[in-house]
Amino acid sequence: MSTDRLDEVLDAAYDCLTRYGARRTTMDDIASAMGVSRSAVYQYVRSKDDAFRRLAGRLHEQALRRAREAAEADAPYGERLHGVLAAKLDLVLQLAGDSPHATELLDGKARLFGEICGSYTSDLRRLLIALFTEAGTADGIEPPEAADICVALVVGLESMPGARDLLAPATAALATGLLGEARSSHQHSTDPSSTIRGTS
Repeated sequence: MSTDRLDEVLDAAYDCLTRYGARRTTMDDIASAMGVSRSAVYQYVRSKDDAFRRLAGRLHEQALRRAREAAEADAPYGERLHGVLAAKLDLVLQLAGDSPHATELLDGKARLFGEICGSYTSDLRRLLIALFTEAGTADGIEPPEAADICVALVVGLESMPGARDLLAPATAALATGLLGEARSSHQHSTDPSSTIRGTS
């Protein structure tokens, strides 16, 4: 199977999703958006449900890859934490900005996307636990608790106006409380001039 051609199918499926929503989109719509016949689309996906599941999987995997890169970066712990949380927030804001229909791909209760969304959140939580385990947490806070607090923060921000602008100060406050001020600002006591930066 050609990866490039499959990507074209998924791009077309996303275009249709933003216009019509998952329920109203047909395979004919996806084929029309690609400029090919419906039978050509069936060479790459079994159905529109298959196309949308693959699309959701691709988007969540891209976001998880950005989160992993942030978690593993050679940077202060607070900056790494911000990058992980920004990856989740950016996924939501990107889809919501494209179309209200696109947020269907984030519905953890949906038949098509529930497993994908659940796996993504679990993987993200494991990344955060590993980060807090490496960095160490403030007294009385265990890494799994710190990870849950961070996920809850992002979920809360997802529906707030100006969420991207709020993430940096919110993450800084969390890092101070969860990591301790010194650890949130420095990685292994290096680079004292480092500050938390946003990610694109």
